[in-house]
Amino acid sequence: MLFVRSLLYQVVIIVFTLFFAPLCLLTFPFPFETRYNFIRRWAHFNLWWLKKTCGLDYRVSGVENIPATNAIIFCKHQSVWETLVLQEIFPPQVWLLKRELLWVPFFGWGLALLEPIAIDRKSRREAMRQLLEQGKKRLEDGRWVVIFPEGTRVAPGQKKAYQKGGAILAEKTGYPVVPVAHNAGEYWPRRSFIKRPGTIQVVIGPPIDTRGKTYQEINREAEAWIEARLAEISTLPSPDRSE
Repeated sequence: MLFVRSLLYQVVIIVFTLFFAPLCLLTFPFPFETRYNFIRRWAHFNLWWLKKTCGLDYRVSGVENIPATNAIIFCKHQSVWETLVLQEIFPPQVWLLKRELLWVPFFGWGLALLEPIAIDRKSRREAMRQLLEQGKKRLEDGRWVVIFPEGTRVAPGQKKAYQKGGAILAEKTGYPVVPVAHNAGEYWPRRSFIKRPGTIQVVIGPPIDTRGKTYQEINREAEAWIEARLAEISTLPSPDRSE
């Protein structure tokens, strides 16, 4: 049944995307907020259909920690799922991503309308320049900036070093960092077709004041909070319990 439910989810999402993507391109002449509010309906439908077909829902705690002004979001990256739900939780946002994604027909074109921070990962120096330049501009325009500090999707139970790019952006601009932890990868694993039923836990932490702090201090503080919350909400057996 897991396979059948996941197949039904995938088939409908493909059909819906083929219908919806051309409509997204028609929003090109409109302001960013109009484009964003229309295109994010794709994520909203995804989450609704995921619940209906696969029985996969979510619960958010810490909403009171979301600041009134825009900030930089540091989020754990385990799955495709969090790229959808962040659009439901936070105000209009842009993402840090590799520019090659913008070249994908229809999907990438629609993504470009959301004005992401698209970087060239082949050159670290150029990528950092693009992140700081575009990131500062997006923040000044009132957008939230979403960064996955580990740089790629990481399977549950594993972790990678937090990269410095997002923390340097926070250091240079003084915008707060909002840490987000979740356990989506335990229900929708990386590169997995099967989606398991259950309730994903999302925890939003208190904003980290970045003013006067080095990027190393910002990264350490964000990493400590995210990894501690992840250990609390994970459904995986801990090493202590398995002994």
